Amino acid sequence: MKQRLIFPKLGFLILVSGFLGSCASPPVATAAAGSRLSAAQIDRVGQRIWQNECGGTVAGLTSWNGGEDFASLGIGHFIWYAQGRRGPFEESFPPLMAFLDARGIPAPGWTQGPCPWPSKAAFDADKNGPRQQELRVLLSRTVRQQTEFIMARLEQALPKMLAAAPVQSRSGVQATFQSLMTTPEGAFCLIDYVNFKGEGTSPTERYQGQGWGLLQVLQEMSAAGGASNVQFAAAAKRVLSRRVANAPPERKEQRWLAGWHNRCDGYARSL
Repeated sequence: MKQRLIFPKLGFLILVSGFLGSCASPPVATAAAGSRLSAAQIDRVGQRIWQNECGGTVAGLTSWNGGEDFASLGIGHFIWYAQGRRGPFEESFPPLMAFLDARGIPAPGWTQGPCPWPSKAAFDADKNGPRQQELRVLLSRTVRQQTEFIMARLEQALPKMLAAAPVQSRSGVQATFQSLMTTPEGAFCLIDYVNFKGEGTSPTERYQGQGWGLLQVLQEMSAAGGASNVQFAAAAKRVLSRRVANAPPERKEQRWLAGWHNRCDGYARSL
């Protein structure tokens, strides 16, 4: 029951120990305007994303899942459609390439335009070919920039969530979001949960009028007056428990709840 992200595959995401450094690094201005994480903290977020989405392996940076019409690339499994293919998910790999180019990071010319592999079969047959090897090198060397890209796109989702929230809860949701973005653990909570259960803005994603996306977790947190990763984990578990309680009996969602809660427990741990 993983939610497709739209910056997501984050279609969001996640992130080898060579990048880890001291938390004493000076703050840097990241692509996510609301965040003032240090370079080392951004790397820690990226490492966790890489681990979650790709098993922390370089090989996992280039994949194509069965039944899908696109390649999934980088720590966030960014979507890249083949020529003439489109689907319900936003293509996020070309914007990532533009993001890297804007930072002076060169990429192979063939990464501009549509995905050169027309199908999963063609992609898998070329797994050890020069293009995918070249791409994995690039993606393994730009974990920090990919993390900044993910954080920037998450920041862009905030206005959409605020517009969908009741007027009286908007200031609390915004303050909670921005507070979480100031710590690596909080940033990871936001990134992973929106990839897991969506933004919570779609009226079709409701049971008995109640949603279960990131917006609902932020509302739960702001109502309780907390903004730490530990409080995020607890709020997310409450929101998901409520979803299961509200779900139509025939969906039998109780079978997923233990696994969902286990994922949420990970939000309470330090990176």
